[in-house]
Amino acid sequence: MSVPTKKRYDELLKLLETYAYEYYVLDEPSVDDAVYDSLMAEVKTFENANPGSINPNSPTQRVAAKPLEKFKKVAHQKPMISLNDVFSRDEVEAWVRRMDKLLPGTTHEFFCDIKKDGLACALIYQDGVLTQAVTRGDSRVGEDVTANVRTIKSVPLQLRRDSDTAGFLSGRTEIRGEIVMLKDDFDRLNKQRVAANLPPFKNPRNLAAGTIRQLDPKLVAERPLTFIGYDLLRDDASEVPTNMYAYQTLRKLGIYASSEATVFTSLDDVMHFVDHWDKARHDLPYNTDGLVVKVNDRGAYEKLGVVGKNPRAAVAYKYAAEQATTIVKDIVISIGRTGAATPVAVFDPVDVAGTTVQHASLHNADEIERKDVRVGDTVVIFKAGDIIPQVEKVLTELRPKGTQPFDYPSELARQYPELEFVRATGEAVYRVKGATGPLLLKRALQHFASKGALDIDTLGEKNVVALVDAGYVKDLADIYALTKEDLLKLDRFAEISARKLIDAISGKRQPPLERFVYGLGIRHVGVQTAIDLVNHFGSLDALASATLEELEGVEGVGKVVAESITAWFADQDNQRLLEKFTELGVRPQFEKKSGKLTGQSFVVTGTLESMGRDEAAEKIRALGGIFQSSVAKDTTYLVAGGKVGASKLKKAESYGTKIIDERALLDLLK
Repeated sequence: MSVPTKKRYDELLKLLETYAYEYYVLDEPSVDDAVYDSLMAEVKTFENANPGSINPNSPTQRVAAKPLEKFKKVAHQKPMISLNDVFSRDEVEAWVRRMDKLLPGTTHEFFCDIKKDGLACALIYQDGVLTQAVTRGDSRVGEDVTANVRTIKSVPLQLRRDSDTAGFLSGRTEIRGEIVMLKDDFDRLNKQRVAANLPPFKNPRNLAAGTIRQLDPKLVAERPLTFIGYDLLRDDASEVPTNMYAYQTLRKLGIYASSEATVFTSLDDVMHFVDHWDKARHDLPYNTDGLVVKVNDRGAYEKLGVVGKNPRAAVAYKYAAEQATTIVKDIVISIGRTGAATPVAVFDPVDVAGTTVQHASLHNADEIERKDVRVGDTVVIFKAGDIIPQVEKVLTELRPKGTQPFDYPSELARQYPELEFVRATGEAVYRVKGATGPLLLKRALQHFASKGALDIDTLGEKNVVALVDAGYVKDLADIYALTKEDLLKLDRFAEISARKLIDAISGKRQPPLERFVYGLGIRHVGVQTAIDLVNHFGSLDALASATLEELEGVEGVGKVVAESITAWFADQDNQRLLEKFTELGVRPQFEKKSGKLTGQSFVVTGTLESMGRDEAAEKIRALGGIFQSSVAKDTTYLVAGGKVGASKLKKAESYGTKIIDERALLDLLK
């Protein structure tokens, strides 16, 4: 992450202060925790780089907000401190090493449980009877929400007694846990609201937190909240020897505690648990953003103590955030296979839900206008269904001065000056005038099979038309799924011709990568540009994930070409097309060309007697040379064939380009 400027740092502090007030005081958060964390990361980056410029009111330097004034304040007998976050095995191992230094020779048992995404709360029982419920607040002072918590059916007003728990029904017993709204309950509640013409709630966590701070317990009772216990405290700490014992006792006392909690003796098993729930967490009945890993032995836990505001004996393993913030660097427009013009936001690379993303579809002109997305804006990115990156909202508070609304018609004209677009009445999408899906597909497939691209024998114009019209080919990758039986159903094919085409297609399952890239038909990417891109990036994945700056760093690739490449790979149809190629066994091969002509550039003008211009280009490239379409300052040779125009010769002379004839070229190609 790049270091923010002082101006942006000040803007971030102001915005984070607003978010903290909404969250802690008003109980009306306008963004998810992941958005707050993402902006906070920028603040920490600035402060790490500029320790002398840290604002004393930064949220890293003091408690973010005060408890709500509308409830009675209550001091916690023992602070409800937070845990240090870790994000990888390396960080977990570093945590264990720090504990080993403090307690050398100790064999650790690791207690692991899923971290619930709710509102932390402490239940105080005196002689087994619920007397008080207190929110976490600022960790030392919370709010008394007893009247509201009493309405939660999963909270027993009196602890259950049996032979193993009798001691916990005498004196003070504190039970800590999370108040959550289960996913099914949340969905049912929102369906009821929609049926009543009321706006749906945004997410279960915010709803649970907002509900428990309502002044009217009757309203709280109408909403299905659940309490899930995770800790058990007694004045005599020895009564609870391990964290697993605490969970077992909670259940006996009538408190719901997670059944997923497990004790492990090896770090490998801990990480298997982490990896399992990273994939399975979406099937849980509640939301979570990670796991809690603690030393199971409570005696060792206490000996390790607290550093700053965090215990040494526990960490929170956080899964990749499903939201993040980033800055829009450009908005490019992609032309899809149906002729639809789709806008794509290009932004600084950011990690969302475990993957790095750098562009997201903005869908159409109306969507850009509705969200008012502009170049330079700070935006909230999320992944729809953990797969497709989307722009959720613009943080207008961080908008640079002088930004202008995105002018869609003007950008279409700038990015595609040779095309005309129309927008049908009642539709949100601009389309290329006069182009239909089948027509565009036929053109694309003819190009894909052409001599300069994959050079698929017998897949000419007439066969392309027949395959598309018959519905056998709906995208470029479909040709690799064709069978001889499919072709024999068409009038154009007999046994031999069908077998010949199938064999020709099959023989191109491992095409040279530069031919494959050229064959994809990315606008502005000709044969030489495809070669330059492939030589620079070395793989299709690297090219697909390249930033605008990285693309512009390739010789001969400017802003317009870089935008076109980015837009193509950002298009969801194209992403699915590449996945389909892989599924059908298409594996483009990269082999960097080198030879006696490496580093030398050629332009051929006029007619050659021994070969065509395409053949000459292919031979030059095979020896590592660069074939150019026009003379430039870096052109090494101008090959002058028959009927050469004087202007090209004059231009070559002005640049100092060496002019050779066909015989000299043949000598170089030997």
